[in-house]
Amino acid sequence: MPPRKASDASKGKAAVSDVYAAMRASILEGELQPGARINIDAVSRSLGVSQTPVREALQRLEGDNLVVYNPGRGYSTTPLLSLSELRSLFEFRLLVEPWAARSAAADRLANPASALKKELSAFQAIMKSSDDLRQDLVAHDTRFHDTILASAGNPVVRHAFAQTHCHLHTFRLYPADVDGAITVTEHSAIREAIRACEPDQAEAAMADHIRNSFERFARAFEGHPELSPLAPSDQPRKHIVR
Repeated sequence: MPPRKASDASKGKAAVSDVYAAMRASILEGELQPGARINIDAVSRSLGVSQTPVREALQRLEGDNLVVYNPGRGYSTTPLLSLSELRSLFEFRLLVEPWAARSAAADRLANPASALKKELSAFQAIMKSSDDLRQDLVAHDTRFHDTILASAGNPVVRHAFAQTHCHLHTFRLYPADVDGAITVTEHSAIREAIRACEPDQAEAAMADHIRNSFERFARAFEGHPELSPLAPSDQPRKHIVR
């Protein structure tokens, strides 16, 4: 029996996915500058596709908050986060993610330690073979944190966090951990506390990771006198999520 040919619909989906991945990488790596207008015809010609998959990919990128549509002007890439926006984003993370890590560190079947170990191992294998980890680090960071949020069992919180697209926007600012080693060390500490079912340690490890991440990404704003660290980890924490 001769092999079945892919349908036009499946080919179309593949084309959209390819265009989306290419444009997303260009935005995250700075090839498409922040605030730059996007010429759909030029993109379609450079990628060798029609304008239809480009338009559909742009709609997906708009959902990621990586591009914005202005009537009469078309699409453009979103600007980088400002220092105040970065701080607000990480303050939100401090409210949500330490709580999620604490919830995940429970002695129950939903404990995600095994899944987190597989994620860390897979990324460490990539670290040994790749010279450019930027895209892989974004993907790993997204999956690692989402796994913890998912295990907490609160879909409303998980959805709200996903809508911030924090991993995409922070990694556009500054290559804060070029080889991924710092991230792996901090993620491993979180994972170990979750594996050991130690809620206090898991919460503290996540809070420290978020504060450290903020300080790394905030280097994009070095020289700004208003830059100051997030609240120290020894201050009492209040959680709004239950």
